[in-house]
Amino acid sequence: MIAPRDCRVTAMNTGSGPVRQRVPSLLPIPHVHPQNVPLPIRKSGSETPKKPAYGSGVEWLNYHHLLYFWVVAKEGSIARASEQLRLAHPTISGQIHRLEQVLGVGLFERKGRGLVLTEGGRVAFRYAEEIFSLGRDFLEEIKGRPSTRPITLVVGVSDALAKSMVYRMLEPAFHLDDDVRVICRADRSAEAFMGELAVNALDVILSDTPAGPGGPVRAFSHPLGECGTVLLASPPLANACRRHFPGSLEGVPFLVPSAASTLRRALDEWFDAHGVRPRIVAEFDDTALAAELGERGIGVFATPDVVEKEIRRRHKVHVVGRADVRQRFYAISLDRKLRHPAVTAICEVARTHIFG
Repeated sequence: MIAPRDCRVTAMNTGSGPVRQRVPSLLPIPHVHPQNVPLPIRKSGSETPKKPAYGSGVEWLNYHHLLYFWVVAKEGSIARASEQLRLAHPTISGQIHRLEQVLGVGLFERKGRGLVLTEGGRVAFRYAEEIFSLGRDFLEEIKGRPSTRPITLVVGVSDALAKSMVYRMLEPAFHLDDDVRVICRADRSAEAFMGELAVNALDVILSDTPAGPGGPVRAFSHPLGECGTVLLASPPLANACRRHFPGSLEGVPFLVPSAASTLRRALDEWFDAHGVRPRIVAEFDDTALAAELGERGIGVFATPDVVEKEIRRRHKVHVVGRADVRQRFYAISLDRKLRHPAVTAICEVARTHIFG
């Protein structure tokens, strides 16, 4: 919780109804102004606020509270948000506290002197971004100005994918006729992203493994293609290992993916099939780091052969040999038939140009 319970918003009652709290007319950020969201702030009280609903049963959301949350999330602290909004620290704290009560989840947690979003906070922030972006579009449309809002593509990238591979997969999204803003979230497994996909906080997950059957999320795995695996190393190590490959890998220092990855399991099976036991010196979720260490002669590493030329040129490494290991890649979404134009472009180009 980010604020004590005695930090509340108050409202005056003149007999004819509550007077809305005024927000300064000058807001030094180019976003939706609170006064453009004319929803009432409820009176304070000691009881937990109830979720009011309209006649159709739609739950009520106070957009003032959501705006303050959004600014705090962007600024990283209530103090900086107070300066931007020109409101007192307790006012912002109290209203975000009320928003947390209405939503039933904590939105922030403290980390050092700053605030970081919880899982629920990340979902709320994604929707707040969309809501206030739509608000800007609405004002531009109603005033007869053309909208400049780009298409947003939020991608969860499995930590098992090589960064050079991710760039090639995402590149088609930047060449659409419409403007596209890509929001890329990485450094987690595909499975860890499924919760965000389920609540539409992500449009697609790029992964080297399909969505598991029988999971809590009904997702569809769209095949992008497959490729082979090449083993690379610094020139001296590659020259030493090239003869009598793959037997030459016995006892050789090797940089492998983490044990949970699909490629690691396939490599272990390949080692067993050829009766070799390389010396595992490091395990990585970050394939880019493995390439950096491989360049410095720390060990042999594996990479998809479709990015072989780029990796060799960038890291000045040579080919040790090729493993009989196929790598497969997927775009995981909630749609059986892809609808997002950027996701459609990613899948089409992957199938025809990257892996085709």
